[in-house]
Formats: sequence, C-alpha cells, structure tokens
Amino acid sequence: MLRRGVFGHSGFGILSSLELSHSSFLVALMKSPKIVVFDLGKVLVDFDYSIAARKIAARSTMSLDGICGFIGESDITVKYEAGSVTRREFFEQARQAIGFHGTFEEFGEFFADIFTEIPPMIELHAALRRRGVRTYIFSNTNDLAIEHIRRNFPFFKNFDGYIFSCEIGALKPDAKIYEALEKLAGRRGAEIVYLDDRPENAAAGAARGWRAILHESPEKSRAAVENTGLFAKMQEPT
Repeated sequence: MLRRGVFGHSGFGILSSLELSHSSFLVALMKSPKIVVFDLGKVLVDFDYSIAARKIAARSTMSLDGICGFIGESDITVKYEAGSVTRREFFEQARQAIGFHGTFEEFGEFFADIFTEIPPMIELHAALRRRGVRTYIFSNTNDLAIEHIRRNFPFFKNFDGYIFSCEIGALKPDAKIYEALEKLAGRRGAEIVYLDDRPENAAAGAARGWRAILHESPEKSRAAVENTGLFAKMQEPT
C-alpha cells in the first residue's frame, strides 16, 4: 500500500485539480469518462504501520522501530503483496525475523488492523455510485488486509470490481496489473478516471491514456473528478 504532470505529445499526463480546473477545455478532446478507479491505501482508507508494530512488538524481541521498518519496507512484505508468498509463508519468515512468539492468528489480526476510513473520499465514492458511475478498487495489498477491510468497512462492498496485486501477481506500476484492470472493466484510455497517491503509479496510468489524478487531498481530488464531467453528465436522483 503506497507532481503535477504535464501534457506531452503522446497523451495526457497526471492531473492535479488545479490543472484540471484551468484545462477543462481539453476534456472535449478526450473520450467521455466511463469509470472511476480508486487506489485503496491513503486514498479511501488511511493506514498507520505503527498501530500494528506496537501490538506485534509486545510479543516480539525486535524493537518497535525495527518492526515498523520490517512491516513497511522488508523484502518479504513486498513479496507478500506481490503474491509471491502465502500468508503462512509470510508469517513464518516474519516470526523468525522479528522474534514474534504469538500465534499465527494473533499476528494476522495485529498486522491487518491498521486502517481508518477517509470520510470525504468515502462520500466522493458514494456520490459517484448514486449517479450510476461504475467504480473499481485497484490496490497493491495483501489478503490479510483485504479480509480485514471487507469485514470492517461497509463501503468496500459497493464497487463493480477489484484488482489486488496479491491476486494478479504484480505490483503497480507494473503494466501487468494495469492490463488486468482494463480487461476486468472493459475500458481503456481516457474512459478511465484513476486516483492514486503515488506519483509513479499515477504516471503509469497516464502513460496508458488514463485520466490519472494524483491524490493530494480529498478536496483536490473531488474537484478533479468533478472537472472530468462525470457529475455534470450524471445527475444525482432526487
């Protein structure tokens, strides 16, 4: 779970809300947007590795700082989110690395319980759904996180489809995962509005012709989505 772009000769780059508000005339040059694709972490839900690290540290020999680094940056965590190792394999390697002496179930609960909703972004998604816009989740993540979010956050069920790195076997910005989203949604290029907080991931979408919006704040992202024309074209029912 992980700036402002320019318009190049090969297509449209990453858009901030300011660029969209001053460049709305360019929308007429593009295909009409049909779907909105949301990154998950730091876009719809916030996360804090230190929440998990504190719980895990209480049952481990490694320091709190060491566990924070392990969760966020270790090679085994990357492999887990890429689908290269199972959750059991991830647990066994983590247990040995950090000296965890709790159970497999405890570790999974601690590891996944790090998320909080970002209310303005949840409302943005809900507003799009009320207008009949198809929406998708597109995330670098793992199965423990997915199961936790599915159990605890009702908004998560209200999407038309989900692309997770651990299921595809590739992490953004690898082309393979973007191709999987296009295949699932049946949409390509400027038909796709895409919000992501990571510049490299947004850039990979922009390189495919997607309307990539670099998420910097809920207010900017809402303005950017509104400037794609989706809200104007699909009126909310009264």
